[in-house]
Amino acid sequence: MKPEETLDFHIRWLWHRIARIYNNEAAKFNSTMSMGYALLNIDAVNGIPSTSLGPKMGMESTSLTRMLTTLEQKGFIKKEQDATDKRKVILKLTPEGIEMRNKAKDVVLRFNQVVQSKLTKTEMQTLIKVSTKLNDILDQDNIFETP
Repeated sequence: MKPEETLDFHIRWLWHRIARIYNNEAAKFNSTMSMGYALLNIDAVNGIPSTSLGPKMGMESTSLTRMLTTLEQKGFIKKEQDATDKRKVILKLTPEGIEMRNKAKDVVLRFNQVVQSKLTKTEMQTLIKVSTKLNDILDQDNIFETP
């Protein structure tokens, strides 16, 4: 079997291309795609518990901790203790973080506009439908076990 004949080849190939595009745009703002994605996943008003961000982004805690440290050093986020549970840390955007979040949002919206302008409505619906179904399949505990 040739690599081009496997599903994962096309998904990985496509994702690497998208990631490269996003990282090239993010570099213009001295940032990365992952940092922009994190900023987009932090609620602009209420913030987010630090323990919720990793699962929401699909990141391991080691990588997430390193990135959060960078975001904090750049002044994009601040850490606050939860008012009711002092063990919880809430990540909140600073004014600079909100500005950078808006830049990341603009890049995502522009990317989507360009892609959607090149695909038909049916192609977009099919892409979303197939992606959702594949994600549901992957949510199974062990996809290699036969029911």
